[in-house]
Amino acid sequence: MIESEICRLLDIRYPILQGGMAWIADSHLAAAVSEAGGLGIISAMNASVEYLKEQIDTARTLTSRPFGVNVMLMSPHAPAVAEVLAEKKVPVVTTGAGNPSRYIQMWKDAGIKVIPVVPSVATARMVARAGADAVIAEGGESGGHIGEMNTMALIPQVCDAVDIPVIAAGGIGDGRGLAAALMLGACGIQMGTRFLVASECGIHQNYKNKVLKASDIDTIVTGRRLGHPVRSLKTRFTREYSRMESDSEISDEKLEGLAVGALRLAAVDGDNERGCFIAGEIAGLIKKEQTSAEMIREIMEQSEILLRGTKWVK
Repeated sequence: MIESEICRLLDIRYPILQGGMAWIADSHLAAAVSEAGGLGIISAMNASVEYLKEQIDTARTLTSRPFGVNVMLMSPHAPAVAEVLAEKKVPVVTTGAGNPSRYIQMWKDAGIKVIPVVPSVATARMVARAGADAVIAEGGESGGHIGEMNTMALIPQVCDAVDIPVIAAGGIGDGRGLAAALMLGACGIQMGTRFLVASECGIHQNYKNKVLKASDIDTIVTGRRLGHPVRSLKTRFTREYSRMESDSEISDEKLEGLAVGALRLAAVDGDNERGCFIAGEIAGLIKKEQTSAEMIREIMEQSEILLRGTKWVK
């Protein structure tokens, strides 16, 4: 059994967190991951507080284990969402797309463990000073909004920079990734792309099929011109968006408008023409649908075999 500080901090059996993916990470997926011994996470995305309350309540009917909520801080609903999480005393909050410092003390006063996603050492230090319980250091291999650093370089530098637990994310999808993260100094991992093909993940089958068929070079990064790069699978939409992004005659406003609703079109409608299918570079490694429990068990067994003889496995 791998002994990890993050397991003790979050009261989970295995050091595996499920990423809080918009339009994907709902109460059913989160509850399944938590029931399997990891930490499931609901995405608050850009939804209303009423939606979030419903998701939290549903998760609590499906599992008695801890689960979390991911807050997209750039959402106009973020202040209201922050208060709902404190009111509901959600066990864990992860954050992205902004600085969570203004909310951290309120959440901690409610007994919530706060774990921001960070793309750099500077950000990790900032949230650690603000009282974060741990950080998720996410490399640019991940799906969705990404930073500039790669996971292999980012993780050890963040581990050296802060005294709180570090969870590795970005390009991790199996037991080898977990073993590597532990060797780099992290105490657990967060995965998003692997859970896209979980049986309990409610995205459209077209989305799952694209992940299952992906190769190692089937992702693309768009949005750099707008200052918020996003990694997704190569499709007609993303290739055309990339082409338009390099055209100086096309305005930033038009580019922004093209992306609105694209993830929903992929996740909910399975629209192969207009959808944006968020996925990380690890997609090329994923070749089968499984339950969340089967995924977690497989990852733990593989990592424990690799780590035998080290301090991580007894």
